[in-house]
Amino acid sequence: MNHSGKQIIQAPQAPAAVGPYRQAVRSGQWLFCSGQIPLDPATGSLVASDDIQAQTRQVLENIKTILAHQKLGLVDVVKTTVFMVNLGEFAAMNEVYGQYFQGGFPARSTVQVAALPKGAKVEIEAIAVYP
Repeated sequence: MNHSGKQIIQAPQAPAAVGPYRQAVRSGQWLFCSGQIPLDPATGSLVASDDIQAQTRQVLENIKTILAHQKLGLVDVVKTTVFMVNLGEFAAMNEVYGQYFQGGFPARSTVQVAALPKGAKVEIEAIAVYP
């Protein structure tokens, strides 16, 4: 941790940030994960599928990777924010989301936005707490 109590988190197995931000920042017992879009960590490109479920799955896998780097899991997530370009696809996104957060659902907000980086259909940010 630096003098401000802020620790920069960089999980090598997760996609690199596509702008001037970090994958995640730890402050005390809190981990703030930047919004993840459906980037393939191997290529840094958007997943080939234009399907909302495939994109949601990749986003959540990326979040899981960042959490695992910190020895955390989805069970440690207390809040997510989901950004979608089409709320008409909410049910399909929600189906995949529910498969990842079984039982211990975090608090969540879902917002429709005009556009997302790289033409993604979904972006999810997460806040987790260390045990």
